[in-house]
Amino acid sequence: MSLGPVMLDLAGPELSPADRERLRHPLVGGVILFSRNYRSPEQVEALVREIHSLRQPQLLVAVDHEGGRVQRFRDGFTELPATRRLGYIYDENPKRARRLAETSGWLMATELRAVGVDFSFAPVLDLDRGVSQIIGDRAFHSRPEAVADIAHAYMRGMHHAGMAATGKHFPGHGGVAADSHIALPVDERPLVDILAEDAVPFERMIHYGLEGIMPAHIIFPRVDAQPAGFSRKWLKDILRGQLGFQGVIFSDDLSMEGAKGAGDVVARAKTALSAGCDMVLVCNDTAAADRLLAGLGHYDDPVSHLRLVRMHGRENPTRQQLAQDQAYRDAVRAVSGIA
Repeated sequence: MSLGPVMLDLAGPELSPADRERLRHPLVGGVILFSRNYRSPEQVEALVREIHSLRQPQLLVAVDHEGGRVQRFRDGFTELPATRRLGYIYDENPKRARRLAETSGWLMATELRAVGVDFSFAPVLDLDRGVSQIIGDRAFHSRPEAVADIAHAYMRGMHHAGMAATGKHFPGHGGVAADSHIALPVDERPLVDILAEDAVPFERMIHYGLEGIMPAHIIFPRVDAQPAGFSRKWLKDILRGQLGFQGVIFSDDLSMEGAKGAGDVVARAKTALSAGCDMVLVCNDTAAADRLLAGLGHYDDPVSHLRLVRMHGRENPTRQQLAQDQAYRDAVRAVSGIA
């Protein structure tokens, strides 16, 4: 059985019989965990182990674990700083910021890999334009070149820990005030301006080996009438064709308000997949997830499958090994010092 194109969430910290049945559906390829799924490192490690045992190849297990406001696992994990702190350090000492970014990326990734999580949806490659409250201090910097430089170091750390990286939110969420979780933002800028500014970190990171990208639920009407995550123009023509991206394209959550203009959940998924997404996310709506699994129909894309299996985590230290590792203790001190 190959990995399907749907990523789902779970209701609680343990798998229910309904969860197990849903995750065995051939259209499912991954699970995203949230804070409600976490009680302790021991509990989440057991949960991930059970998820991985359900299928071959193993389902992908992901989480949003950026640091700052967006860190799903807290107690028992290092408190990670908002990544904008690295940008402030970069303005004073770029070399130190790159070193701390690599350490932060490694620490984030190695703690997650120690409990079996395959990858975090990170790093954020949006620009901190002082406009978007939902982005804000989740962005590394306001300048595209600085974001790319810091994010490159952060990704090196993730790779060293055996984790693939996913940049978000293509082609950039920093230029709009509206939050796509509760509205459909519109960015009126022309394509030439977006490619010269917001898309620069994505283009650079693609050349550095970025494995995944998540597009934004934002309409850029001077480029296409569809939001970026549902747009063949953005995903196939620009991201794959012009920028040369060959990795996984994950949709943002199809349950978000910014996605609802594309119809019901089945229509949204079909539009996103046909536009170029390899995997679509449906979160916080079990009924919608069941409708999608019942209504999407047969789906088999060998190229997407090959892309997806590359998102599985590699190195997998135990938490006991980390606790005895001097490099790990040094990383915790360094990152905690900027939190």
